Amino acid sequence: MILEIVGPEIEPKLDWLALTHAIEAGHRLPRAEVGDTFLRRKGDTLLTRSAWIDGMGIAVKAATIFPDNPKAGIPSIDGSVTLYSDADGRPEALVDFKLVTKWKTAGDSLLSARLLARKDSEAILIVGAGAVATSMVEAYRAVFPAARFTIWARNPDAARAFADETGAEPAADLEAALGKADVIATATMATSPVILGKWLRPGTHLDLIGAYRADMREVDDEAMRRARLFVDARATTIHHIGELMEPLKSGAISEADVLGDFYDIASGAFARRSDEDITIAKNGGGAHLDLMTARYILGVARRG
Repeated sequence: MILEIVGPEIEPKLDWLALTHAIEAGHRLPRAEVGDTFLRRKGDTLLTRSAWIDGMGIAVKAATIFPDNPKAGIPSIDGSVTLYSDADGRPEALVDFKLVTKWKTAGDSLLSARLLARKDSEAILIVGAGAVATSMVEAYRAVFPAARFTIWARNPDAARAFADETGAEPAADLEAALGKADVIATATMATSPVILGKWLRPGTHLDLIGAYRADMREVDDEAMRRARLFVDARATTIHHIGELMEPLKSGAISEADVLGDFYDIASGAFARRSDEDITIAKNGGGAHLDLMTARYILGVARRG
């Protein structure tokens, strides 16, 4: 077997909508087995995330996090994604780490928005001005061709730079911007809520992307209480991320209030009920999503 190498040059051939369909199809296969390992040397970390889906194969995503690297002008995060054959376990491909991470993260939330946001959504608010936020502008345009983007960030200079790059309109007042939005994407590093539930209007859909640790959250208990709640994967969110852990602890919600994850799409449970619903989808990620995304990318590369 020849080991294929897929680099960032394949990106112009990738399609956001096709990726959401690939992720959806991946969740019709047997439930993934996943496992994470951490190795540390002082402040440096090696994170290995692995997934095996019967009928799709195996992925191992190894990420190195070296916080001092920027002092030498190199990225703090790097890594590799290796795909292995489901039939015999032999390595099939190395797929660009940054490409898989970008498309997995944005594609995850785009699938949620495709299923949960109102079909007539046009006003999209991005909260946060980093690389993930930029990817979400690209992704949303694939599903909402008439989208108009507004950007809010704690740093006004970052918001202005983001606006210049993407064509979004900067917002000075977050509460006012929330009141006009059909879809909201949060991509911050917040450890306390940035968005308050009392600011949300009926019919709004929120994609929560930024929080990934137990001490992080982007919306308050009231937002979680008011919304119909969905997650990409129960196993990587409910007992792992502050976005859900804190309102569960306070009693604002119960686990039964999480109405579905991507494995519930086929049954119709992962869906908007009415135009008045406030819906929240928490993007927690997971190695199984890296596997589905890397398989999609490899398939595009093989088709030429």
